[in-house]
Amino acid sequence: MLREVTNEDLDAIEIGAAILGTGGGGNPYIGKLRCREELKKGRKIPVIPLAELPDDALVVSLGGIGAPVVGVEKIEEGEECLRALRAIEKEMGVKVDALISAEIGGANSMEPMLTAAQAGLPVVDGDGMGRAFPEMQMCTWSIYGHREAPGAMADEKGNIVVIRDTPDDVWLERIARSVVVTMGAAAGLATQPMRGDFVKRAAVPNTITQALRLGRAVLDAHARHLDPVQTVIDQERGRLLMTAKIVDLERHLKGGFAVGHLALEGFGSFAGKTGRIDLQNEFLVFRRNDTVEVCTPDLIVVLDSDTGLPITTEMLRYGQRIAVLGLPAHPLMRSPEALKVVGPAAFGYPEIKFSPMEDA
Repeated sequence: MLREVTNEDLDAIEIGAAILGTGGGGNPYIGKLRCREELKKGRKIPVIPLAELPDDALVVSLGGIGAPVVGVEKIEEGEECLRALRAIEKEMGVKVDALISAEIGGANSMEPMLTAAQAGLPVVDGDGMGRAFPEMQMCTWSIYGHREAPGAMADEKGNIVVIRDTPDDVWLERIARSVVVTMGAAAGLATQPMRGDFVKRAAVPNTITQALRLGRAVLDAHARHLDPVQTVIDQERGRLLMTAKIVDLERHLKGGFAVGHLALEGFGSFAGKTGRIDLQNEFLVFRRNDTVEVCTPDLIVVLDSDTGLPITTEMLRYGQRIAVLGLPAHPLMRSPEALKVVGPAAFGYPEIKFSPMEDA
C-alpha cells in the first residue's frame, strides 16, 4: 500500500498520469521536476489511503486551471496552489488536514503532491475524475453533492482572487475561467474543504497508486523489450482503436481552453481507414471512418506507437505516428448523474449517446 511518494516513484507517476489524462491536465514533466526539488530539500510527500481518511478530516481539492498548451512556454512560479490553499483556509477560518487531486490526469496529478510537500500535509490516494476533464463542475465532488464555492485562485505574479458566492459550480467554473484568462491562462485553484466521509464516498479511489502501477508497467515493458502499447491495454482493460499518422491538426485557444481536432490516416492493420479525435483540453470523441467508437467519459488515449509513451494535447504534431486506445471510465463517472455533466451532450454533442466502450 502506497504511504509515501518517493523520487523514484515520480518517473512512473508522470507516465501513468499522462496516460490517464487523455491528453489534458497539463504536461506532468515540469510538475515532476518541481516535486523532485521539494524532495531534495528534505520534504516528504505522505499518502493517505482513502479508507484510512478520518470521517471528520477537512480535505481540499486543488490543481492547476487553464489551457495545457500555455504550460509549455509559461513556467509556473511554484507556489500558486499553496497560496490558493492558504487563501481558502483564511476565507473559511479552518486548517486543512489533507489534500486531494481534482483530477489524476496530467500535471494535476503532481500539484497536490507539490503543495503537500510545501505545506507539510498528506495527499489522499484518489481524485475527483479518474482522468482529466476541462471544467471543475465535472469533478465527482460537484456531481455527488458538494458545493465547490468558495474557490481561491492564485497566479505566478502574486494575484489572489477568492470567488465567494455563486449559484452553482457551473457559475464558479465560468467566473474562474474568466479570471484565469486575465491571469495568462494558467493559475492554481483550491476549493471549499470537504469532510473525509464525503470524500470516501465520492472520490475515484486509489488513483495515485493506479498511475504509479501503470507507469511502472510501461517502464518495465521498455526494460524487457515488450510491447508497451499492449502493456497499457492489458493493465487498464483497454482496447486498441487505431494505429495512425496525424495528417491534420487544428488546435487553438478559446475561452481558456485548447480546442480543436486531429485527423488520422491508419497504418498497419488499420491501413485504408480514417479517424478523427475531437478535443477540448482532453480527447473527447474518437471516430473511425466517421463512426463514433469511443466518447467521453470513457478515456481516449494517444500514445507514441513505438514507445507507448503518452502524447499530451500540447505536444501533438503533424506527422506523428500514434496508437489510439480506449480505456473504460470508473463507474462513478458513468452514472446517470455523471453523464449529465461529463457525457457527450455536456460538450456539445447531443446527437451522440454514450455507450460503454466494452459494448462496442
